[in-house]
Formats: sequence, structure tokens, C-alpha cells
Amino acid sequence: MPSTREIRRRIKSVKNISQITRAMEMVAASRMRRAQQAVLAGRPYAVKLDEVIANLSARLGTMDVDVSHPLLQRRAVIKNAGVVLITSDKGLCGSMNSNVIRRTTRFMLDEAPAGGAFEVVPVGRKGRDFMVRYGRPVVAEFTNYGDRPSPDYIIPIARVITEEYASGRIDAVYLIYSEFVNTLIQKPVIIPLLPLHAAEVSGPQLEYIYEPSPEAVLTQLVPRYIEARIYQALLESIASEQSARLVAMRNATKAAKDMVADLSLSYNKLRQANITKELTEIASGAAALTG
Repeated sequence: MPSTREIRRRIKSVKNISQITRAMEMVAASRMRRAQQAVLAGRPYAVKLDEVIANLSARLGTMDVDVSHPLLQRRAVIKNAGVVLITSDKGLCGSMNSNVIRRTTRFMLDEAPAGGAFEVVPVGRKGRDFMVRYGRPVVAEFTNYGDRPSPDYIIPIARVITEEYASGRIDAVYLIYSEFVNTLIQKPVIIPLLPLHAAEVSGPQLEYIYEPSPEAVLTQLVPRYIEARIYQALLESIASEQSARLVAMRNATKAAKDMVADLSLSYNKLRQANITKELTEIASGAAALTG
């Protein structure tokens, strides 16, 4: 049985840990609010860009126009594919990273091209470390994007995958990240990035006038569309990370308080037992002297 000194030492250690987790919870709450605002502000832009791409695609489809942009070319057979995996740089955010990585590995096993392989572009240190540890072919890696990544950070990521696709080394690209639903729910999602899969817009469509031409606008808009998709996914991942870290640190703080309560109860019981033992010894000694 541990002594009272050891229990006091453990209580002090757990209290120090609870102070750290409480501070991390407060920091995560502040960063989570900022990340949520960035996600909510970026979603309308991403939705409108999807609508524009869908409108242009439908317009050119009715005009039977052949757009020669390399990112719009569809391969008849997919031999090799690429995955842009977005995770966090840091841990202590619950199961968010493990859920995304588990979903990625399952997808790569189930959808592996016949006779081909998946190339991985990890964004974030956790995904990079996992892919390197298990020998996955990593084309490029991007880490240390921080809590407020600028759109310029996305440009080299988009350049890598577009060059791989345009050169024919890969025939499809998928984007995998953790979508922010709310503070308690972060959902791993997989979206096809290349070849271009724009969302279909139902209902009556407005007739837009594109200058100089619809095909020229689409050709110029496709690279921006890829960058916007990746940037929005990165914002979603950051918001998910901070939300998951907030919940994880809150649970850790609560667990530390419960442990302190249990240790304090054990300390009081042991201290009472020691006091009772000492009183018994004193009484026995006094009885022996008087007897």
C-alpha cells in the first residue's frame, strides 16, 4: 500500500496536469471559434464555385464544345491514383487523426487500381509520419501550416497534383480530410478532385454571359477550383482539430479531477488508519505501564 507521502505526491502531480489540460482547453476554445468562423465564411464561396463550374460544364455540354484543358481529360482506365491526405501537425486531439488515417487506408485497400498503386500527398505531420512508417509512396509532403494558413500555402499542393495528373503519372486524385460538423462531430470524408467532378445544380438555371467565351473561362477557372477545394478542406480540418482538442482536453481535465478526488479519499482513509493505529499503540503502552 502506498504511503501518505506518495499519495500526496501523486495528488500534486495530477493537479499540475489538470492545470495544463485546462489551459490547453481554453486555448483550443479560442482557436476553435476562429477556425469555425473561417470555415463558415469559406463555405459559401466553395458552394458558389461549384455552381459556376456546373453551369459552365452544362453550358459546354449542350454546345458540344471540346475543352482541351489537361485537368478536364478523363482516363478510360485508372492505373494509378493520388490521395491528398489532410491531418493535423500536432496530437492531443482525440481520435480525429486516427479516424481519417483509418478511412484513408481502408479506401486505398478497397479502391486500389488493378496493377497500379496510390501515390500520397500528406498535408500535416501525423498523416506524413503514418505513410512513411508503413512504406506508402509519398510524392510530396506539406507540414507546419499553422492555425491560419494563407491561400498561398495551397498553391504548391495544387501544383504537385495537377502536374502529376497532367503528365499522366496518375489518372485520378482524391481529397481526404475531416469535415467539421459541430464541436462534437468531425466526419472523415473522401471527395474526387480530379478529373473534375463538379456538383450538379438542379432546377432552372440563369443564363450567364461569359467573356471572352465559356470554354476560356472554364479553362482559367479549373486551377482556381482545385486550389479552393483544397483550401476549404484544410480549413475544415483545422476546425475539426481544434474542436476535437477542446473535447479531449475537457475530458482529460475532468478525469484528472476525478482522480484527485479518489486519491484524496484514499489519503484520508490511510491517514485515519494511521492515526487509529497510533492511538491504539499509545493506549496499549499506557495500559502496560499502569498494569
